[in-house]
Amino acid sequence: MTRAPRLEIEYCTQCRWLMRAAWTAQELLTTFPKELGEVALVPGTGGVFDISLDGELLWSRKGEGGFAEIPLLKQLVRDRIAPDRKLGHSDRKPAAADPGDAGHGM
Repeated sequence: MTRAPRLEIEYCTQCRWLMRAAWTAQELLTTFPKELGEVALVPGTGGVFDISLDGELLWSRKGEGGFAEIPLLKQLVRDRIAPDRKLGHSDRKPAAADPGDAGHGM
């Protein structure tokens, strides 16, 4: 029986990314213990490291050109399953206003 929401981490067995996938799963389960219904580690090949939530691709190593930083990944998951939830130090930092833009009309 599948519980929702279901997060899948497809990782490359040829690249030996099981430990990275397991660590990512641990981080997300620790942050969202009540919100996530299930986390699945899905073996793959060909350099894959994709993270999906209920079938929606959140991050693709190939598509994004690298691995997601955990704080960013937590934000992506939070935005879909608990948008009002604060993540503490993992939350986005508000963009600081550029003091050079104030009233210069250039």
